[in-house]
Amino acid sequence: MSAQRKALFSDTARIFGLLLIVFLLKPLAGAAAADHAAAAMLEELTAEAGVVFQDAADFRDIEPAANPVLPYERAVRHQSEELEVRYAIRPLGRVQIEYDDPHSAAPEPNHLYPLMFTSITDRLSTGRHSPSQEYSADQAREKFNADWAAAAAFDVDPEFSADYKEGLLVALHKNNKADVYVVYLYNDYARIKTYLEGAMSALVFSD
Repeated sequence: MSAQRKALFSDTARIFGLLLIVFLLKPLAGAAAADHAAAAMLEELTAEAGVVFQDAADFRDIEPAANPVLPYERAVRHQSEELEVRYAIRPLGRVQIEYDDPHSAAPEPNHLYPLMFTSITDRLSTGRHSPSQEYSADQAREKFNADWAAAAAFDVDPEFSADYKEGLLVALHKNNKADVYVVYLYNDYARIKTYLEGAMSALVFSD
C-alpha cells in the first residue's frame, strides 16, 4: 500500500499542455506503519472531503494496489468476486495548480471537475471511446448530495486492473469540498447489475 502514498502525486499529467494539478498527501513513515498510516490518511481525506461511507454487508475491504493510472485510497470487493469498487477522494483544499499561461489566471479548483472527469476517463480507458453522461442537478443531489455528478463506461486499461475488463466511472463534485472518483470494475454487467445498485449508494457527501 505504501508504494502509492507519496508526498506528491498527480491525477493528470498536463491538461491542454498548460495545467498541472497536484494533490498533496503526507508521506508514510515506513513499511511497518503503512497500514495504520493509510487508514489514518483515509480518515483525514473523508473528513476533509465531507463524505461518508454506507457500506453494504456483502462487500469487504481489500488492499489498494499501486498503479500508474489512478491512485486511490480505498477498495472493496463483493463477496461474489465479480465486482470491485475503488474510491479516489480529492479534497479541494489539497489541490495545487501550476498554470503556465502568463496571460490569464489559474483556474479555480471548484471549476476543474469537467476537465478532470474527461482526463481521468481517458486514462482509465487508454483513450478509447467511453460513452458518458452527466446526472441532472436534482439527481446529483438526490443520489449523492453532490452539486455535480457524471458517469462514463469504459474498457479497462490493464495497468489499472488485470482482473476486470469493463468499468464504470462515477465522478462527484461538491463545491468548496471535494471531487470524488468511484470506479466500478467487472467483467459481465448483467451478472453484477443487482450488486451495483447497492454499491452506488455507498458513498455520499454529508453536507
